[in-house]
Amino acid sequence: MARPKSKATTKSNRCRPARTKSVGAQIPITRRDRAAGKWFTKLVALQGRLRGPNGCPWDREQTHESLRKFLVEEAYEVLDAIEAAEARQFASELGDLLLQVVFHSILAEERGSFTISDVIEGVHTKMIRRHPHVFADVGATTSAAVLKTWEEIKREERREEKGERGAEDGFEDSAVAGIPRSLPAVLEAYELTRRASKVGFDWDNLAGILDKLDEERREIESALPRETAPSDGQAHRESSRRLEEEIGDLLFVCVNIARFCTVDPEIALKRANRKFQKRFQWMEAAAARTGRRFADLARGEKEELWKRSKTKQ
Repeated sequence: MARPKSKATTKSNRCRPARTKSVGAQIPITRRDRAAGKWFTKLVALQGRLRGPNGCPWDREQTHESLRKFLVEEAYEVLDAIEAAEARQFASELGDLLLQVVFHSILAEERGSFTISDVIEGVHTKMIRRHPHVFADVGATTSAAVLKTWEEIKREERREEKGERGAEDGFEDSAVAGIPRSLPAVLEAYELTRRASKVGFDWDNLAGILDKLDEERREIESALPRETAPSDGQAHRESSRRLEEEIGDLLFVCVNIARFCTVDPEIALKRANRKFQKRFQWMEAAAARTGRRFADLARGEKEELWKRSKTKQ
């Protein structure tokens, strides 16, 4: 099959910094790099074999759509491995995630869209373009300066994409444009507020956000459903929509608090979930040791077990 036209090459001239240094001379290839290239080549060939005429029936049935859930699962398993701080597990989960990238690239190559080489070339070019303080004559001595330059380059890339797509698609040259809508809501809110803060739309201090949190709490109280006639379905729906909106606003503020405190809200919530799960399972086990089911305990007993669980977990 003919190699598809490289989309990465099309993008490679975007936002190229002036007076770019000789990149090849700046990035020596080490023994580690050669070993990685060798094994990566074998992995690509292996996955191609599994998709081949005499390969694996399951692999041959897969599509981009059918693999979506696995891509998300593998990403979260990497996060779990980071939390566990076990090197072998971490390496294994990263390998599973890498396999998803290879698998999707081979599927795309079969359709004539792009190849794994395009994927690698694209991200290689992008990293050079977005690090002009390393590969070009742009000064940036702090992380804040690096991030400012990064955001400026990304905005320029979005302007370039707007020109390629055409004005008719409604693409906006906005600081908050281009955020994937498929992101989990917490991550999407985090990215929206992070980008807004980069252009000066942010709170002056934490106290202001905490005041906003209290304001949203009061609005939830005012949005709680009132007594309505059983037949008044329209009023019930409007009340439910308003309550949903106010709860969404409260959650958005909570994400903003996390971002302002330089805490990743997704990771923070994941840890809170795990903490609750461990404590709840401890309560169930404690009830079982007395020969009873947790669900059958009186409310007061459950509250007492919860207090005890906080000292155990």
